[in-house]
Amino acid sequence: MVSLPTITSTPVRPWFALQVRARHEKNVASFLHGKGYEEFLPLYRSRRQWSDRTKVVDLPLFSGYVFSRFDPLHQLPILTIPGVLSVVGFGNGPIPVDPAELDVIHRITDAGTEAEPWPFLEEGQRVRVDHGPLAGVEGILLKARSQSRLVVSVSLLQRSVAVQVDRDAISPIL
Repeated sequence: MVSLPTITSTPVRPWFALQVRARHEKNVASFLHGKGYEEFLPLYRSRRQWSDRTKVVDLPLFSGYVFSRFDPLHQLPILTIPGVLSVVGFGNGPIPVDPAELDVIHRITDAGTEAEPWPFLEEGQRVRVDHGPLAGVEGILLKARSQSRLVVSVSLLQRSVAVQVDRDAISPIL
């Protein structure tokens, strides 16, 4: 009788977002890597101006967060890493990050395209125009028409007027 080797596959662990102390993202990612955990810290390049020089620095795309794969039932080793505040979740347990969303972030950073943090805007959210001829006008975000354009609903004379503004000119009202 010939015995076949048994193939044991290790389950693919889900990705979780770790909330970390401000400006500790790189240290936490390094600790995770050193402990053998798969980690992901998406970075972008930013030009910073000081009085005597200009420097290009790598900053986290998601300030205050690092992504990691681990078993959610054994998160204590993760929580003991210096700088880690919590595992992002709801109620009593952590919630995994949607793998499709994280895959898109991986593809963006791997492609070397210019990326930068941007406020999370949803359809129906109240927004304010920050600069330009409509600065200070508030309205409701209707939809994104193209890469850099948004349609905003503005109340004027107790009626709504749709106006198209540049995406980089608006910010969410918190």
